[in-house]
Amino acid sequence: MAPLAAPAGASPAAAPELDPVDREEHHQLDHVRALFTQTPATLTGNAVGLVLVLLLFAGSAEPVRMAVWATLAAVLLVLRLLHYIRYRRNPRADDATMRRWRVSWKALVLLQGAMWGVAAWLFWGLGTPYDSLALLLIVYSYCLGSVQLLSTQWRVFLAFISLVLVPTILRVATDTSQPGHWQLAGILTLLFGITVLMARTAGSALGQAIRLKSRTDALALQLRIEKAEADAARRAAEAASRAKTQFFAAASHDLRQPLHAMGLFAEALRQRIRDPEVASLVNSINESVDALEGLFGELLDITRIDTGGVEVNPAPVRLKELFARLRLHFEPVAFEKGLALGFRGEQHVVQADPVLLERILRNLVSNAIRYTDDGGVLVSCRRWRGGLRVQVWDSGIGIPEAQLPRIFDEFFQVQGNRPLQAHQRKGLGLGLAIVKRLGGLMGTEVSVRSRVGHGTVFTLDLPPGKAPRPLETPAGGARTPIGLTLEGRHFVVVEDEAAVREGLVVLLQAWGATVTAFETVEAVRAWLASAEAEAPDLLLVDYRLPQGSTGLAVLVAARARWPQQKLPAIVITGSSLGGHEDEALTHDFHLLIKPVLPNKLRAMIAFKLGVR
Repeated sequence: MAPLAAPAGASPAAAPELDPVDREEHHQLDHVRALFTQTPATLTGNAVGLVLVLLLFAGSAEPVRMAVWATLAAVLLVLRLLHYIRYRRNPRADDATMRRWRVSWKALVLLQGAMWGVAAWLFWGLGTPYDSLALLLIVYSYCLGSVQLLSTQWRVFLAFISLVLVPTILRVATDTSQPGHWQLAGILTLLFGITVLMARTAGSALGQAIRLKSRTDALALQLRIEKAEADAARRAAEAASRAKTQFFAAASHDLRQPLHAMGLFAEALRQRIRDPEVASLVNSINESVDALEGLFGELLDITRIDTGGVEVNPAPVRLKELFARLRLHFEPVAFEKGLALGFRGEQHVVQADPVLLERILRNLVSNAIRYTDDGGVLVSCRRWRGGLRVQVWDSGIGIPEAQLPRIFDEFFQVQGNRPLQAHQRKGLGLGLAIVKRLGGLMGTEVSVRSRVGHGTVFTLDLPPGKAPRPLETPAGGARTPIGLTLEGRHFVVVEDEAAVREGLVVLLQAWGATVTAFETVEAVRAWLASAEAEAPDLLLVDYRLPQGSTGLAVLVAARARWPQQKLPAIVITGSSLGGHEDEALTHDFHLLIKPVLPNKLRAMIAFKLGVR
């Protein structure tokens, strides 16, 4: 039984404290257990000594004397062996049992010591002087062996060595037939004292080691208990963090709905007003919605990264397709600011997580456009020292050198020599923190160089990837316009939120389209089965619909109704946790995250319809 065992699940304070007497008793019992484990070696040594004595004095000692002594020695060996076997069958015996076994163990050890003292008395002086000297060496070797074994059992050791050496010393001292017997007895007496001193020193050191072991065991027990509590607290914290992330994701979906509707109504209102003052107010509403969208995205991203909710899945990434998506997303914004948006090195293939890499580049390009008022933004890739170097350049306001070490910190925004414009102050300062953490997840460091008034370049180095099989590309492409007219176009809108649905209808009608709107999948199916159903130019559906349905059911039903049309589709969702990429490939649609700003919706519609 462990000396300081605590009940399972007990706290460190619950570990039992022993008084000094009980603690010392535990130490003694621990050492007896250790002595039991050394019994085979001890018995082997005694058996060898017994055989040597028999060989030395077989021709000179009386047979009866020899037989009686050898029989008693063999009986003691057998008893000690049985004693050891009993211990081996129950090595974890409780303290009460060990106390009983300690008594019998002491008796056997002392009897064996007496056996060797009797051997010195019985066989001294027989045979040659070399035989007597060999007898002394055999007897004294057991005294030396007992120093290590019995030093912590001080009383047992004194009794054992006295039973061995006192008869030996007396027998040598009283042997007047041998010259120098007094000198030899004196030497044996001196060895007796030296052996006792050695045992005292060894016992003190070994006792200290045992006490240290007990203390270590107690500390290890306390550490295990504290570690268990820390692990439980960590698991609780991780569960709370996951719950927080899931709650934030779900709440963000509900919060994005009114923002989405607000942006749509504001844009539809802007299309109809002529008063410059009112138009300015509407533009301010649009900018606020845009800022709130960025805040939602940044907060959710940083939460997912910190809670380990982002998995890294490296794969070959064609920069041609990635750059095309970035161009589609940012070209309208850059055009509105009068900036040139360029891409170089699109022929390269890198080995990286495609989702994380695109997220990094989106954040960097968005920042570059935001802080650049003249010139342009360039996204490039080139070979560099056996790998590929991806960079985002801009000719913007630049970053002061003193602030460069802090730009990747959370909630830090660059303060230049001139005040930032309103569109440059958007956000919480989390974009670059997200970039750095995503880069760390992919095993690459994002570095930056900048000159105030000249621009900034962000760099990440990636390993080259093996080019995947080429993808079929459309014969013709279209650049997304800023102006868009949808005269003569027919759209089908499926959205269960009344405000969002009405906002989409109003906005699309303001752009010149005719709109057929539905709330549920069942309503769409009923319309498809009617004679009034007319093939739409575009499907614009919400992902999450009532009664557990999704917008994918709408796509399947509509395309089954007009299989030759290959109806283009846009799916809108309020969840930014991702996971729709495979569905987008399978069902051939593009995804927009709520709140969808009118300019993004306009650009996506133009892309899907191939409108110049």
